[in-house]
Amino acid sequence: MKSIDIAYRTLFAELVQRSLDASFQTDFSTAGNFVRVPVKGRDYWYFEETRPKTTRRYVGPADDPEIAKRVAAFREIKSDLKSRRKLVSTLVREAGLMEPEKFTGDIVEALGKAGFFRLRGVLVGTVAFQTYAGYLGVRLPGVALQTGDADFAQFHSVSVEVNDSLPPIMDVLRDIDPSFREIPHRTDAGRTTQFENASRYKVEFLTPNRGSDDYADHASAMPSLGGASAQPLRFLDFLIREPVRTVLLHRSGVPVLVPSPERYAVHKLIVASLRQKNANGAAKREKDILQASLLVEAMKTARRQDDLAAVFAEAWNRGTSWRDAIQRGLRMLDPDRQDMVETIVRRALSDIGEKLDGFTNAAS
Repeated sequence: MKSIDIAYRTLFAELVQRSLDASFQTDFSTAGNFVRVPVKGRDYWYFEETRPKTTRRYVGPADDPEIAKRVAAFREIKSDLKSRRKLVSTLVREAGLMEPEKFTGDIVEALGKAGFFRLRGVLVGTVAFQTYAGYLGVRLPGVALQTGDADFAQFHSVSVEVNDSLPPIMDVLRDIDPSFREIPHRTDAGRTTQFENASRYKVEFLTPNRGSDDYADHASAMPSLGGASAQPLRFLDFLIREPVRTVLLHRSGVPVLVPSPERYAVHKLIVASLRQKNANGAAKREKDILQASLLVEAMKTARRQDDLAAVFAEAWNRGTSWRDAIQRGLRMLDPDRQDMVETIVRRALSDIGEKLDGFTNAAS
């Protein structure tokens, strides 16, 4: 696995910042103002407009340094759409970074403009994986980047507390493809977590399930998602904690929130062990373990093993069910990649002074 030239890594970092700047300009009119609002002991930024009537829109936590920086520089932000398109083209054509399939890029861009990432939503799944090459500064093989759907996640508590919402999801999706339709939830017929177009392309909304397993087969109402509900999933809270800001290489760059690559890697080992034992489950499981092993290798190439080790230890120490799932995921790797992953993780754990009970023979 090879690193990307430092010049292209610098261009990618510049594109991330400029795309975020541009998204603020698109989202917020200079006729309004940013105001700090205390909510349950923590301050948050909201954008307030007084004409034609006073309204407030959620922006994000006041202690997020990136948001604070953009608030401070708000009046100086200028649109540079054409220039950013050239940056994206350079990164794809010359640096060899992957761009998403066009339709997928349009979906993510539309939801971003509608406010999904502003409302602390997180892009997950293979589309998120496509952003890690630029974020880590390494080249990832295209075979691991293919997908036919887009998955989006949000904490239920966030959806309730932001006191803001996307426009109707069906309107957003049908602006891209009028054939999109709701797929009724399998147990809650009045709610929808998945949307599908005539080509069977799916958009799905997810949320962590940290409560009883009784919630697993029920859709969770999400006040901020424009009428969509979300499917509760185990282990998802681990994945979308502390997401990172990056950009999808689509058009002029789409600013997104994605899981940190170290959490994505460990999470993929876990979910691989939970896939159903049918043809579809087998295909997804194969992609899970491939993406996990590639990210572990990429983290080593990017000298980010310490981050990987800390997150691995966090998951391992969450309990027996977590350890069992990680062990099963490791055993699914082919012997050479299993040895590579375990060696990298063990050395990184040693470097940060972590010793995990039972991990020495985790995959034996």
